[in-house]
Amino acid sequence: MSSLRIMLEYFHPWPNSAGFYLARDRGWYAEAGLEVELCVPDPARGDSLQHLLDGAVQLSVFPSNRLLVRRDLGQPLKGVAAINHDGLEAFQTLREFDIQRPRDLMGKRLAMNPTPRGLAMVRDLVRKDGGDPDAVIIVDAGARELRPEELEAGRADASFGGYWAWEALMDSPVPAERRVVHRVSQWGAPAYHSYLLGAREDWIAASPEVLRAFLAVTTRGFESVAAEPLLAREAYERVIPYFPGALIDRSLTHIAPTWLHKGRFGEQRQALIEPYAHWLHSHGILQQPQVWAAATTNQYLPGVTP
Repeated sequence: MSSLRIMLEYFHPWPNSAGFYLARDRGWYAEAGLEVELCVPDPARGDSLQHLLDGAVQLSVFPSNRLLVRRDLGQPLKGVAAINHDGLEAFQTLREFDIQRPRDLMGKRLAMNPTPRGLAMVRDLVRKDGGDPDAVIIVDAGARELRPEELEAGRADASFGGYWAWEALMDSPVPAERRVVHRVSQWGAPAYHSYLLGAREDWIAASPEVLRAFLAVTTRGFESVAAEPLLAREAYERVIPYFPGALIDRSLTHIAPTWLHKGRFGEQRQALIEPYAHWLHSHGILQQPQVWAAATTNQYLPGVTP
């Protein structure tokens, strides 16, 4: 039995990891000779990629832009499967603030975590819509995603960074008819894989058959939930019982379609990676956009000949 520690991408499990949980709960990993532990990062030690680099886990889930930045620094990390084929981030606001398009953010207070990539995204969207990015008033919210009731209380006019398939679906005292959600993809953001699964290059080289076995079972898990999202409900009732079941059901239904491209899970697509790398370079986030070419591999996915 091969033991694997997999680090998820967020402070707690959420439905984007459903394929892993279903595969583990159904015993599919065990049938393949794998003992799989799923864990979340300790922010004091860094994000999931830092835990991976440190050798604390064998595989982790991470944003594609963070992988590219670390490859730019020469770190030996590589994506081995795509989790999402869409951008999950969204702007949340209230109808009374009349923010219907990016340039409407001018003169408004936008709460967000002001990372270089996040700021570049906001500024680019406003500029492309004919607005002045400097006219957007940034409110530093850190890692916190402001809730609709916090916008109603006057902390900001909009928030950026929460997901349309998770935070935007949560219940709020603010009535649904007053809440507005704009997906970044609908506002003209560059296409990208929100999350990838990856490993250290030395571990990949030393454990190719373990990786192939893990990805075969993981593919089965994600494709099964994509076909029937509520299959994963029971697993989440055990690992995040503090979230309402109705929220988990809604999130599973929303997120599941993002896992597949042409009906299959896992392919990391040049069409989503290369242009995104050049976009990051154009905003000063990457020094060498060509690092995308060595940052991912699909050769360990099921159906790919070794």
